[in-house]
Amino acid sequence: MQSLSQSPTDPAFVQDPYPFYERARALGPVFFWQEYGLAGCVDHALVNRLLRDRRLGREVPAEKKVPPPDHLATFYALERHSLLEIEPPDHTRLRSLVMRAFTSRAIAALAPMIDEMAHALIDAFPAEGSFDLLAAFCEPIPVRTICRLLGVPEEMAPRLLSWSHAMVAMYQAGRTRAREEAAEAAARDFAAFVRDLVAERRRRPTEDLIGRLVTAESEGRRLTTDELVTTVILLLNAGHEATVHAFGNGIKALIEHGFWTEATFADEAATGRAVEEILRFDPPLHLFTRHVHEPLEIGGHPFARGDEIGLLLAAAGRDPAVWEAPARFDPSRPVRPHLAFGAGIHFCIGAPLARLELMRALPILQRRCPDLALAGRPRYAMRYHFRGLEELMVCRR
Repeated sequence: MQSLSQSPTDPAFVQDPYPFYERARALGPVFFWQEYGLAGCVDHALVNRLLRDRRLGREVPAEKKVPPPDHLATFYALERHSLLEIEPPDHTRLRSLVMRAFTSRAIAALAPMIDEMAHALIDAFPAEGSFDLLAAFCEPIPVRTICRLLGVPEEMAPRLLSWSHAMVAMYQAGRTRAREEAAEAAARDFAAFVRDLVAERRRRPTEDLIGRLVTAESEGRRLTTDELVTTVILLLNAGHEATVHAFGNGIKALIEHGFWTEATFADEAATGRAVEEILRFDPPLHLFTRHVHEPLEIGGHPFARGDEIGLLLAAAGRDPAVWEAPARFDPSRPVRPHLAFGAGIHFCIGAPLARLELMRALPILQRRCPDLALAGRPRYAMRYHFRGLEELMVCRR
């Protein structure tokens, strides 16, 4: 396979990684990314297949595992029970228990609250001048929504954000010892906070998501305390980090490409198309890695047990074999399955919630603020392989 060099911390790449993805696509379905030391896949069909292929998994094969460093003991102790990192049979049992609590009915019931929150946030926008829409609208909705769903006090939102940002930094390019120590401290504090919540729910059962997780059973088994703590932290982190970026990236694209119009959100079907185009065109997660568990061939190249594969979800979303003119943002284009939420057994458990938040809040924002315009050029934060803006400064025309 052919090799490519591209630093994931190069400022130009962070602002626009898509030219690199097209260079990689020109080499075939698989290329070697030198800086990551792994094979990368950009083809939609291949990425989709590998996400579902049980010969690959998130867990590092046992013989390849190395003990975590002492200064990250708590962080990796949480990861040991994470839905995102484990494989069947543990994954099957844990996901089944979570799905018994994280029901479509519970998610759908949040719609009126999201509407109310969106209106209240817009009411608080400054009457004049520019302001950061990321902080004023895009961030509060996902954070407060997941807090209410789980039953976490909303006044904890700033601290939750701080812990989450510190922990998520562990998965970003350019990791440093300082970031690791910050992540470990956040993991300790976050875990202690959630343990107290779990203990309280066991003393006084509730109908919020944490309460339902405490009582959920599958084949006579419940979640252990460690599993509960990790699952609640995962839901809190995943329940807002990616959605905040989807809001910011999506509003930026809608305004820049001239689609901040009533017609874009004319009805539920039109809104649904716009939301799916936002997720396809510039998704929050660009790289998802998997480990080879059984030898296999990918794109004509052999891979051995323990090899790591990088699945470039954002590149797959711009595959010309699937979408006509994929680099064009078109919220009216017919919906086709994309991979912004992954696929297979690790498909994002929070996808229905993220879609609901976008579906409810974006039309309200457009109707209330039809004259919204960008105030300056938005810049993406230096945190590949996540993709989100530093801020989204806007004003009224």
